[in-house]
Amino acid sequence: MQELKSFIIKEFRHIVRDKRALLILFVMPVILVILFGYAITNDINNAEIAILDNSKDELSIGLTNKIVSSGYFLQKASLQTNKELQEVFRSGKIKMAIVFPPGFAQTFYREKNVQIQLIADASDLNVAIALSNYAHSIIKDYQNELNKDLGQTLLFETTTKMLFNPEQKGVYMFVPGVLALIMMLISALMTAVSLAKEKETGTMRVITVSPLSPITIITGKVIPYLVISMIDTCIILLMAVFIFGMPINGNLFLLALVNLMFLFAALSLGIMIASFAETQQVALIMSIVLLFLPTVLLSGFIYPIKNMPLWLQVICQVSPAKWFIEAIKSVMIKGTGIQDIWMQLSVLLGMIIVMIRVSIVQSKKKVS
Repeated sequence: MQELKSFIIKEFRHIVRDKRALLILFVMPVILVILFGYAITNDINNAEIAILDNSKDELSIGLTNKIVSSGYFLQKASLQTNKELQEVFRSGKIKMAIVFPPGFAQTFYREKNVQIQLIADASDLNVAIALSNYAHSIIKDYQNELNKDLGQTLLFETTTKMLFNPEQKGVYMFVPGVLALIMMLISALMTAVSLAKEKETGTMRVITVSPLSPITIITGKVIPYLVISMIDTCIILLMAVFIFGMPINGNLFLLALVNLMFLFAALSLGIMIASFAETQQVALIMSIVLLFLPTVLLSGFIYPIKNMPLWLQVICQVSPAKWFIEAIKSVMIKGTGIQDIWMQLSVLLGMIIVMIRVSIVQSKKKVS
């Protein structure tokens, strides 16, 4: 019994001395609880919408105020024409639009019913369905209030149009996210673990004293994963188009540019992780925290970023997958041009420069 007690105490001391073990045992659970607790929510708050009011009478204005004051919606734009409606959707500035027909109040009182059109951006299908349901419920409540005051049975008829995804296919939402996840795992994770393995086994030290320059060594390690990632990207896109019927409405060259930019960002992240990690185990842990969790939870892949607390939305901005998913959806589904995704590409480029710079500085510190 005394031997068992001594052995247990010895193991506890070993764990306490191991900073990596403490990180896994205590820090990781806290991070997971916080991320899952705040990121996983289907609640809608302050969703950005546009109003196209062709009537501008007391009834359409009253209903608009009712919708905006609900707390679920934030009026981002007041539109005048259908052309403006198409432009704000393609630019990604809004998630839904509410269209009131001309003579809204007059038609309502005369014919006892009138139509309201809800147009939702279904490139993110779950959000589109949730927003249309929320709006329909508010319109129904407003209709009941009017009927109670008037003592009549008047009807608002709502029609819903799912823009960019009329068949409401879930694959439109999941293909960009899966693409980001696979590219992250292959490009960043495998690069980080591979480079860390060379450092752990001492092979990297042997290579560095060879005639090869550091740039040549890193390039030689990275290019195979870049090629494999590009092949996997092509396979996923071909499957999405020919098996699941997902369209590619944008320019193919621009689509390739977006994918290539994200691949370089993922590879840069892998190199940066490897510059800090001394062993494969550390590289793997860092990759899970910095790659897998942000790509799944903090990129808008599954859970809308707008629904998260402000502090978590700020953290989401440093996830390369977030900017990639926005850009790839815009090109593939909406058919937008570079003028609508220049910011996403610029952010990815900035991230690449920063991560490469950090990797160089960290590597020089260890050499010195």
